[in-house]
Amino acid sequence: MFTRTPAELQILISNVDQALYNHDRWNETLITTLMCHLPYDEHDIHEESFRRCRFGQWLYSEGQRLLGDHASYSAIEGEHRRMHQLATRLLLATADGTPIKVQDYELFTSAVKTLRLEATTLKRELEDMLSHIDPLTGANSRTLLLTVLREQHSLVKRRVMTCSLAMMDLDHFKTVNDTYGHQAGDRILITCAQYLMQHLRPYDKVFRYGGEEFVLVLPSLTPDVALNVVSHLREGLAKLPIQYNEMLIGATASFGVAPLDADCSVEQSLDNADQALYAAKAAGRNRAHLWNSPAASPVP
Repeated sequence: MFTRTPAELQILISNVDQALYNHDRWNETLITTLMCHLPYDEHDIHEESFRRCRFGQWLYSEGQRLLGDHASYSAIEGEHRRMHQLATRLLLATADGTPIKVQDYELFTSAVKTLRLEATTLKRELEDMLSHIDPLTGANSRTLLLTVLREQHSLVKRRVMTCSLAMMDLDHFKTVNDTYGHQAGDRILITCAQYLMQHLRPYDKVFRYGGEEFVLVLPSLTPDVALNVVSHLREGLAKLPIQYNEMLIGATASFGVAPLDADCSVEQSLDNADQALYAAKAAGRNRAHLWNSPAASPVP
């Protein structure tokens, strides 16, 4: 799962902006070299020229560290490498006094355009992620929840897939804030949200619903399987050591699970998960309950 904090996303967006600027300057210089028959830069005909330009220097260092697990990284890397190979062919042809083939030049310009498209698409995606991320925890914000649920709901209604929802609430969170302070509460929220995101599948989604409450969207899982998943998460959270200053603070959570029902609205399905959560809290907290219209089945 590609997850980054808001601060990391800001850095990434700035990095991609600078990398695109450097790429454009390199391309302008290359075109000038070709048009005016100037001596080429030795770096541009090296067998690893794609690593030597400023875009490549970023791509294989900070870019790889920050974006290596993003789906677009391999596409950008491959297109950048191809573009440099085509550029080398053009430069060597010009240096030999050989006319550049129209096909070779068109392949090069196509690679330049494709690379820019890949990079600008990545930038827009990062900006979109930033606008829909909770600034404290790094989980998705509530503003995106209904959009995602309606997309999943349309698949469920067409019988393409099942989907389950889980509502999670941190137990006795007000007591934690009153005892240790709000900064300790923030540390618990951040640590628990990161744990959820790290222990779910790449296509599962975690939303901060409000305060200490989170919603998990679990595509392709039946409610029974989803209940087992959140039960493991609940057990892991209960054992999670949370460091605050020189103290270790524990936290537990309660969960309510319900199907994203094809026969009712997404809002009703959310309410069903909330009812199951309420039943888990009423039964003593640190539990996971399954909504069962109307009773909820406990997993202690």
